[in-house]
Amino acid sequence: MGNTLRTALLLGLMSAVLLVLGDYFGGRSGLVMALVIAAALNFVSYWFSDKIVLKMYRAAPVGPEHPLFQVTQRLVSRAGLPMPKVYVIPDPSPNAFATGRNPSHAAVAATEGILQLLDQQELEGVISHELTHVKHRDILVGSVAATIAAAIMMVARMAQYAAIFGGGRSDDRQGGSNPIALLATLILAPLAATLIQAAISRSREYGADAGGAALAGTPYGLVNALKKLEYASKRIPMNANPATAHMFIIKPFNVAGLLSLFSTHPPTEARIRALLGQA
Repeated sequence: MGNTLRTALLLGLMSAVLLVLGDYFGGRSGLVMALVIAAALNFVSYWFSDKIVLKMYRAAPVGPEHPLFQVTQRLVSRAGLPMPKVYVIPDPSPNAFATGRNPSHAAVAATEGILQLLDQQELEGVISHELTHVKHRDILVGSVAATIAAAIMMVARMAQYAAIFGGGRSDDRQGGSNPIALLATLILAPLAATLIQAAISRSREYGADAGGAALAGTPYGLVNALKKLEYASKRIPMNANPATAHMFIIKPFNVAGLLSLFSTHPPTEARIRALLGQA
Protein backbone atom coordinates (compact mmCIF):
# COMPACT_ATOMS: atom_id res chain seq x y z
CA MET A 1 0.00 0.00 0.00
CA GLY A 2 1.38 3.44 -0.94
CA ASN A 3 2.24 5.89 1.81
CA THR A 4 -0.22 8.48 0.50
CA LEU A 5 -3.08 5.97 0.51
CA ARG A 6 -2.06 4.71 3.95
CA THR A 7 -2.07 8.28 5.30
CA ALA A 8 -5.49 8.95 3.78
CA LEU A 9 -6.92 5.76 5.33
CA LEU A 10 -5.46 6.59 8.74
CA LEU A 11 -6.85 10.13 8.60
CA GLY A 12 -10.21 8.68 7.60
CA LEU A 13 -10.11 6.25 10.52
CA MET A 14 -9.25 9.03 12.95
CA SER A 15 -12.09 11.17 11.55
CA ALA A 16 -14.51 8.27 11.97
CA VAL A 17 -13.50 7.88 15.62
CA LEU A 18 -14.11 11.59 16.15
CA LEU A 19 -17.52 11.56 14.46
CA VAL A 20 -18.76 8.52 16.37
CA LEU A 21 -17.59 9.85 19.72
CA GLY A 22 -18.84 13.35 19.05
CA ASP A 23 -22.28 12.14 18.02
CA TYR A 24 -22.62 9.71 20.92
CA PHE A 25 -21.28 11.82 23.77
CA GLY A 26 -21.27 15.45 22.73
CA GLY A 27 -23.98 15.72 20.10
CA ARG A 28 -23.54 17.97 17.09
CA SER A 29 -22.84 21.02 19.25
CA GLY A 30 -20.12 19.24 21.23
CA LEU A 31 -18.49 17.90 18.07
CA VAL A 32 -18.48 21.30 16.36
CA MET A 33 -17.11 23.00 19.47
CA ALA A 34 -14.26 20.51 19.77
CA LEU A 35 -13.38 20.84 16.10
CA VAL A 36 -13.42 24.64 16.17
CA ILE A 37 -11.19 24.86 19.27
CA ALA A 38 -8.76 22.22 17.97
CA ALA A 39 -8.62 23.83 14.53
CA ALA A 40 -7.93 27.27 16.01
CA LEU A 41 -5.10 25.99 18.19
CA ASN A 42 -3.48 24.02 15.38
CA PHE A 43 -3.98 26.83 12.85
CA VAL A 44 -1.74 29.03 14.97
CA SER A 45 0.79 26.22 15.27
CA TYR A 46 0.67 25.53 11.51
CA TRP A 47 0.99 29.18 10.50
CA PHE A 48 3.83 30.03 12.88
CA SER A 49 5.48 26.64 13.40
CA ASP A 50 8.63 27.60 11.50
CA LYS A 51 9.31 30.68 13.63
CA ILE A 52 8.44 28.89 16.87
CA VAL A 53 10.61 25.82 16.39
CA LEU A 54 13.58 27.70 14.88
CA LYS A 55 13.63 30.07 17.84
CA MET A 56 13.22 27.14 20.25
CA TYR A 57 16.44 25.56 18.98
CA ARG A 58 18.34 28.86 18.57
CA ALA A 59 18.75 28.24 14.83
CA ALA A 60 20.91 30.79 13.00
CA PRO A 61 20.39 31.59 9.29
CA VAL A 62 23.23 30.92 6.86
CA GLY A 63 23.83 32.28 3.37
CA PRO A 64 25.33 31.18 0.03
CA GLU A 65 28.82 30.92 1.50
CA HIS A 66 27.80 28.04 3.78
CA PRO A 67 28.10 24.39 2.55
CA LEU A 68 24.61 23.56 3.88
CA PHE A 69 23.12 26.38 1.81
CA GLN A 70 25.00 25.20 -1.27
CA VAL A 71 23.81 21.59 -0.91
CA THR A 72 20.22 22.75 -0.38
CA GLN A 73 20.40 25.09 -3.38
CA ARG A 74 21.54 22.31 -5.71
CA LEU A 75 18.78 19.98 -4.55
CA VAL A 76 15.91 22.48 -4.73
CA SER A 77 16.96 23.30 -8.28
CA ARG A 78 16.75 19.59 -9.10
CA ALA A 79 13.41 19.23 -7.30
CA GLY A 80 11.83 22.32 -8.83
CA LEU A 81 11.12 23.83 -5.40
CA PRO A 82 11.52 27.42 -4.21
CA MET A 83 14.70 28.02 -2.24
CA PRO A 84 13.93 27.63 1.48
CA LYS A 85 15.64 29.52 4.26
CA VAL A 86 18.60 27.56 5.63
CA TYR A 87 19.57 27.41 9.31
CA VAL A 88 22.24 25.83 11.48
CA ILE A 89 21.39 24.73 15.04
CA PRO A 90 24.21 25.05 17.63
CA ASP A 91 23.89 21.50 18.96
CA PRO A 92 26.44 18.66 18.85
CA SER A 93 23.74 15.99 18.49
CA PRO A 94 23.38 15.10 14.80
CA ASN A 95 19.91 15.82 13.42
CA ALA A 96 17.97 17.90 10.91
CA PHE A 97 14.42 18.95 10.11
CA ALA A 98 12.31 20.96 7.68
CA THR A 99 9.43 23.21 8.59
CA GLY A 100 7.14 25.81 7.06
CA ARG A 101 3.50 25.91 6.04
CA ASN A 102 4.15 25.38 2.30
CA PRO A 103 7.06 25.17 -0.20
CA SER A 104 7.12 28.96 -0.58
CA HIS A 105 7.53 29.47 3.18
CA ALA A 106 9.85 26.60 4.06
CA ALA A 107 13.00 26.32 6.13
CA VAL A 108 15.63 23.60 6.40
CA ALA A 109 17.70 23.32 9.56
CA ALA A 110 20.62 21.06 10.48
CA THR A 111 22.65 20.79 13.66
CA GLU A 112 26.36 21.46 13.83
CA GLY A 113 26.70 17.82 14.86
CA ILE A 114 25.24 16.44 11.65
CA LEU A 115 27.40 18.73 9.51
CA GLN A 116 30.50 17.39 11.24
CA LEU A 117 29.39 13.75 11.07
CA LEU A 118 28.24 13.27 7.48
CA ASP A 119 30.09 13.39 4.20
CA GLN A 120 28.78 15.15 1.08
CA GLN A 121 26.67 12.27 -0.28
CA GLU A 122 25.18 11.51 3.12
CA LEU A 123 24.29 15.15 3.74
CA GLU A 124 22.62 15.30 0.32
CA GLY A 125 20.55 12.26 1.29
CA VAL A 126 19.40 13.94 4.51
CA ILE A 127 18.54 17.28 2.88
CA SER A 128 16.74 15.46 0.04
CA HIS A 129 14.63 13.72 2.70
CA GLU A 130 13.76 17.05 4.31
CA LEU A 131 12.93 18.72 1.00
CA THR A 132 10.60 15.82 0.20
CA HIS A 133 8.72 16.61 3.42
CA VAL A 134 8.34 20.15 2.08
CA LYS A 135 7.26 18.95 -1.37
CA HIS A 136 4.69 16.54 0.11
CA ARG A 137 3.36 19.27 2.45
CA ASP A 138 3.83 16.98 5.42
CA ILE A 139 3.55 19.89 7.86
CA LEU A 140 -0.03 20.37 6.61
CA VAL A 141 -0.78 16.63 6.89
CA GLY A 142 0.62 16.59 10.43
CA SER A 143 -1.45 19.65 11.36
CA VAL A 144 -4.66 18.02 10.10
CA ALA A 145 -3.90 14.86 12.08
CA ALA A 146 -3.10 16.93 15.18
CA THR A 147 -6.36 18.84 14.83
CA ILE A 148 -8.46 15.69 14.65
CA ALA A 149 -6.54 14.06 17.52
CA ALA A 150 -6.97 17.17 19.67
CA ALA A 151 -10.69 17.23 18.95
CA ILE A 152 -10.97 13.59 20.04
CA MET A 153 -9.19 14.47 23.28
CA MET A 154 -11.61 17.34 23.84
CA VAL A 155 -14.70 15.21 23.23
CA ALA A 156 -13.34 12.68 25.73
CA ARG A 157 -12.74 15.47 28.23
CA MET A 158 -16.31 16.72 27.70
CA ALA A 159 -17.60 13.24 28.48
CA GLN A 160 -15.46 13.17 31.61
CA TYR A 161 -16.83 16.50 32.86
CA ALA A 162 -20.37 15.44 31.99
CA ALA A 163 -19.96 12.32 34.11
CA ILE A 164 -18.45 14.22 37.04
CA PHE A 165 -20.95 17.08 37.09
CA GLY A 166 -24.01 15.15 35.99
CA GLY A 167 -24.26 16.75 32.56
CA GLY A 168 -24.47 15.08 29.22
CA ARG A 169 -25.80 15.58 25.78
CA SER A 170 -29.15 17.23 25.57
CA ASP A 171 -30.07 16.88 21.91
CA ASP A 172 -30.35 13.07 21.86
CA ARG A 173 -29.82 9.99 23.99
CA GLN A 174 -27.70 10.27 27.14
CA GLY A 175 -24.45 8.67 25.98
CA GLY A 176 -22.49 9.47 29.11
CA SER A 177 -24.77 7.33 31.32
CA ASN A 178 -23.16 4.07 30.18
CA PRO A 179 -20.04 3.58 32.34
CA ILE A 180 -18.44 1.14 29.88
CA ALA A 181 -18.89 3.56 26.99
CA LEU A 182 -17.58 6.39 29.13
CA LEU A 183 -14.51 4.38 30.10
CA ALA A 184 -13.87 3.60 26.44
CA THR A 185 -14.09 7.30 25.64
CA LEU A 186 -11.80 8.44 28.42
CA ILE A 187 -9.09 5.83 27.81
CA LEU A 188 -9.39 4.00 24.51
CA ALA A 189 -10.38 6.86 22.19
CA PRO A 190 -7.49 9.22 23.10
CA LEU A 191 -5.14 6.22 23.01
CA ALA A 192 -6.39 5.30 19.54
CA ALA A 193 -5.99 8.90 18.36
CA THR A 194 -2.40 9.00 19.60
CA LEU A 195 -1.56 5.68 17.95
CA ILE A 196 -3.09 6.72 14.63
CA GLN A 197 -1.34 10.09 14.72
CA ALA A 198 2.00 8.35 15.32
CA ALA A 199 1.27 5.90 12.49
CA ILE A 200 0.60 8.81 10.12
CA SER A 201 3.93 10.37 11.07
CA ARG A 202 5.75 7.07 10.47
CA SER A 203 4.08 6.73 7.07
CA ARG A 204 5.24 10.21 6.06
CA GLU A 205 8.79 9.32 7.10
CA TYR A 206 8.80 6.35 4.74
CA GLY A 207 7.48 8.60 2.00
CA ALA A 208 10.17 11.22 2.63
CA ASP A 209 12.85 8.52 2.60
CA ALA A 210 11.67 7.21 -0.77
CA GLY A 211 11.30 10.68 -2.27
CA GLY A 212 14.62 11.79 -0.85
CA ALA A 213 16.43 8.83 -2.37
CA ALA A 214 14.86 9.61 -5.76
CA LEU A 215 15.82 13.29 -5.50
CA ALA A 216 19.40 12.50 -4.51
CA GLY A 217 19.66 9.97 -7.34
CA THR A 218 20.69 7.12 -5.01
CA PRO A 219 19.43 5.70 -1.72
CA TYR A 220 22.93 4.94 -0.42
CA GLY A 221 23.70 8.41 0.86
CA LEU A 222 20.59 8.40 3.06
CA VAL A 223 21.17 4.76 4.08
CA ASN A 224 24.68 5.53 5.29
CA ALA A 225 23.49 8.72 6.96
CA LEU A 226 20.77 6.86 8.87
CA LYS A 227 23.29 4.28 10.07
CA LYS A 228 25.58 7.00 11.40
CA LEU A 229 22.72 9.01 12.89
CA GLU A 230 21.23 6.01 14.69
CA TYR A 231 24.51 5.38 16.48
CA ALA A 232 25.58 8.98 17.07
CA SER A 233 22.20 10.25 18.30
CA LYS A 234 22.30 7.68 21.12
CA ARG A 235 25.86 8.59 21.99
CA ILE A 236 25.08 12.32 21.92
CA PRO A 237 21.36 12.63 22.70
CA MET A 238 19.53 15.83 21.89
CA ASN A 239 17.62 17.80 24.48
CA ALA A 240 14.57 18.07 22.21
CA ASN A 241 11.04 19.11 23.05
CA PRO A 242 8.81 15.99 22.65
CA ALA A 243 6.24 18.12 20.80
CA THR A 244 8.76 18.66 18.00
CA ALA A 245 10.33 15.18 17.93
CA HIS A 246 8.33 14.19 14.83
CA MET A 247 10.03 16.92 12.78
CA PHE A 248 13.57 15.53 12.99
CA ILE A 249 14.99 13.05 10.49
CA ILE A 250 15.74 10.65 13.33
CA LYS A 251 14.03 10.54 16.71
CA PRO A 252 16.03 12.57 19.23
CA PHE A 253 15.51 9.99 22.00
CA ASN A 254 15.32 6.22 22.01
CA VAL A 255 11.96 4.43 22.07
CA ALA A 256 11.73 0.66 22.45
CA GLY A 257 9.25 -2.12 23.12
CA LEU A 258 5.55 -1.27 23.23
CA LEU A 259 6.40 2.43 23.36
CA SER A 260 7.56 2.14 19.75
CA LEU A 261 3.87 2.10 18.80
CA PHE A 262 3.76 5.73 19.91
CA SER A 263 6.98 6.61 18.06
CA THR A 264 6.74 9.22 15.31
CA HIS A 265 9.55 7.45 13.41
CA PRO A 266 9.78 3.90 12.05
CA PRO A 267 12.69 1.78 13.31
CA THR A 268 15.85 2.89 11.54
CA GLU A 269 16.54 -0.69 10.45
CA ALA A 270 13.15 -0.83 8.72
CA ARG A 271 13.80 2.46 6.95
CA ILE A 272 17.15 1.19 5.70
CA ARG A 273 15.57 -2.04 4.43
CA ALA A 274 12.93 -0.06 2.56
CA LEU A 275 15.58 2.18 0.97
CA LEU A 276 17.72 -0.78 -0.07
CA GLY A 277 14.60 -2.33 -1.57
CA GLN A 278 14.36 0.74 -3.80
CA ALA A 279 17.90 0.17 -4.97
